[in-house]
Amino acid sequence: MEELQLQSEDSADTLSHLLKLAEQVRSHLLKRERTAPTLLLEQLSQLIRGLKELQVNRTPTFHASENLVALAGISQIINSTLQLNEVLRIAMDMIIRLTNAERGFLMLRGADGNLVTRVARNWSQESIAPEDFAISRTVIARVLERGQPLLTTDAQEDPRFLGRQSVMAYQLRSILCVPLKLKDQIIGVIYADNRMHTGIFTENARELLTAFANQTAVAIENARLFESVRSALAETTELKALMDNVFESIASGVITTDEHNRITMSNRAAQEIIGQPADWLKGRAIEQVFPSFGESLKQYIHMVCKTNANIIGVEVEVTLPGRPPANLSLNLSPLNRAIQGAPGVAIVLEDLTEKRRLQSQRRLFERMVSPAVIEQIDPEQLSVGGRRAHITTLFADIRDFTHFSEAHDPELLVSVLNRYLAAAAQAVLAHQGTIDKFLGDAVMAWFNAPIPQPDHALHAVKAALEMQAAVRRLHDALPEEHHLSLAVGIHYGDAVLGLVGTEERLDYTAIGDSVNTAKRIQENAAPGQILISADVLKQIGEGLRVRPVASIPLKGKSQPMQVYEVLGLA
Repeated sequence: MEELQLQSEDSADTLSHLLKLAEQVRSHLLKRERTAPTLLLEQLSQLIRGLKELQVNRTPTFHASENLVALAGISQIINSTLQLNEVLRIAMDMIIRLTNAERGFLMLRGADGNLVTRVARNWSQESIAPEDFAISRTVIARVLERGQPLLTTDAQEDPRFLGRQSVMAYQLRSILCVPLKLKDQIIGVIYADNRMHTGIFTENARELLTAFANQTAVAIENARLFESVRSALAETTELKALMDNVFESIASGVITTDEHNRITMSNRAAQEIIGQPADWLKGRAIEQVFPSFGESLKQYIHMVCKTNANIIGVEVEVTLPGRPPANLSLNLSPLNRAIQGAPGVAIVLEDLTEKRRLQSQRRLFERMVSPAVIEQIDPEQLSVGGRRAHITTLFADIRDFTHFSEAHDPELLVSVLNRYLAAAAQAVLAHQGTIDKFLGDAVMAWFNAPIPQPDHALHAVKAALEMQAAVRRLHDALPEEHHLSLAVGIHYGDAVLGLVGTEERLDYTAIGDSVNTAKRIQENAAPGQILISADVLKQIGEGLRVRPVASIPLKGKSQPMQVYEVLGLA
């Protein structure tokens, strides 16, 4: 390209030099008019005319060659990068130099359809500040409207622009404006002017700028497409990174499988549950990962793929390498084809092993301690101590159990004992009582704590009556030699309820004289008898049928206590 330009410039210089030389020789000979051969003068004149004709005929070819060189340079620059702003800046500098423009502007339509100046350069290759954008909006509007280039050698004298405010106010002279077209749609304009000189732009400049505009429009489209693809790629990359982060941060295990039941992805939680790293899991058949459950899981996967429906809450016990049997909950969902490109399944794994263990422990604990007590205990604030409360305390003891234990083996003994204690405990819980503890063959319980009960004394008596009924039902189910009886004592009074013991071993219990009194009353009850104190009877009022019993001596008390046998509800 540079070689072609240099050759064109050299030929022009040579032609001018020859013409000048011929004219100097003829002038010299004419001064020697008498001695100069006429034939030589005629030949020189013919040579000069020929050189001038050659120079005149050469000009269009030279301009075309020059334009070709310029466009080749512009094309090379535009195709060298997809950074649009840089391309336009360099190209605009070339246009200004080739057309002798004072200034050049490239404007593109924005999202709202209005023109926005993207490049503004002057003859010294400097960017023009926005406050110096003194251009003819009339010229630009006409180019946009007609879609054709517009050239004026002197806008001040051009009848098309007489009286136009921008032309007159800015003293605009030479103006050249061409549209930027892309697929028959005008996306902007290139505007060049010279405010100092008229006749600056020629038809060659118009053709050059039009050709440049065509290439620029293509470059803009390519750059926009590139930017769109790059933006979409960046968004996709960012979204993938976000999804990967979300995928990895999900507390539940997640694995995906393809249509051949092979694992395609797994998150960190799944890897921890299964006990294998991601590179081991990827591509491995599902039955290899879950050897004890793989075949059944394959059936679930096949059903999800076939029906395109979710399967929720499949709970299984599986054996995984390097760990004891685990309890897992599985949720299976069809995988969108757009994500994986083929049918597949997403499997969410929940490791329920620890949860099931804690649930089993709680169930066992609830059988040992009243659920009401459990709900009142805050594991984060366990401390030794208690609070005073008015409670009704109940003691129930299995009579003659010591004699019974001497005649039976331990296994049968425990079995029978548990049936009687269970009957007593169920009666207490049925009436919102709290089981404090089992004392060998006895049960200690209290009412009105930790949940207040306005008629707690009556609840305690009803629980005792229910115990008698439960024992009668046991007698119907057990052989006669296993028939035992409960003796119940009930008292009302103050007690302190709270945690007793150490941080290593705590017991939630009730302590106080009223508790001891209830135990002494129970010790004086006959088999199958329910004895209550006068304080209990006073709390209940006339809701009971009772029979006074002879006063009983109580250990630690100076006076015997009046008690009553409960015959039933009034």
